[in-house]
Amino acid sequence: MKAVAIQSFGSPSGLAVIDLPVPAPADGQVLIATEAIGVGGVDVLIRSGALADYGFAEGHIPGSEVAGTVTAVGDGVDTSWIGRRVWAFTGVGGGYVEQAVAPVDEVLPLPAGLSAVDAVTLGSSGVVAHFALAHAHFAPGESVLVRGAAGSIGVTTVQLAARGGAGAVAVTTSSAERGDRLRKLGATHVLDRSGEGDADAPPGYDVIVDIVAGADLPSFFARLNPNGRMVAVGMVGGPPPADFGMTMMAAFRKSMSFATFSADTVPVSDRRAVRAGQFAAAGRGELEMVVHELLPLDQAVSAHRKMDAGEVFGRIVLTP
Repeated sequence: MKAVAIQSFGSPSGLAVIDLPVPAPADGQVLIATEAIGVGGVDVLIRSGALADYGFAEGHIPGSEVAGTVTAVGDGVDTSWIGRRVWAFTGVGGGYVEQAVAPVDEVLPLPAGLSAVDAVTLGSSGVVAHFALAHAHFAPGESVLVRGAAGSIGVTTVQLAARGGAGAVAVTTSSAERGDRLRKLGATHVLDRSGEGDADAPPGYDVIVDIVAGADLPSFFARLNPNGRMVAVGMVGGPPPADFGMTMMAAFRKSMSFATFSADTVPVSDRRAVRAGQFAAAGRGELEMVVHELLPLDQAVSAHRKMDAGEVFGRIVLTP
């Protein structure tokens, strides 16, 4: 089968198409003929080499979510899965392939009317957005800022905050055109990447969901209201400065909070329940999936170049 592997860390040109034998599902796993493969920010970080210290080595196959049809099952898995169209989380890799294996606990049937492309556009990002807002103890009426809102997590967070009754939903993004698109998804205020640019925006926010991190993260503490909460769900801009917490300490009397969030800390059963609800909502037209572009699997290099250039609004999806 065709697969895409990281032959060398660094630029997207380090990705290469390779041939691998079709894997056999192990105990508790299913084999999926992929129809759609999500390209995520973590794939880019792994490919760049930024996460090499976390055990990722050259030869790694990126991709964490796929959708397609189950073609085989391992021992201990009900054979009724065979032939069903599903979404699946493959882990921190193994998704850029024509045939993917995944634990059956991380597999969810696709409801009628939800395409494989839509499933990988919403599957992981929707769960992160939902639980990030919960992690921040977001309540109706509170103001929310989504920093780096143009990616799939940001797009979904904007929608969920608006549906959840936020008093205001501000976003940071790189262009007026992207701002207009985010307004149609529920944003009420559009800011530039520094957090400026809208004179009518709230002076502070109760919740900030940060997908960017990077050198400018500490400056956004000043945009938290007293008792405000910032939750970092990504590092597409790289890690923050080592002493970023000193900015919070300097504003000690505001009782601000900072937290990181990874969906890995959420029980599988809870992730499944939320994802199933979101898939159903998407099927009813209550959530919008934003697909930037469909590209063949063998054009993964092009997909990563677009990600590196910051050109992507929503999600790029690879198709075998």
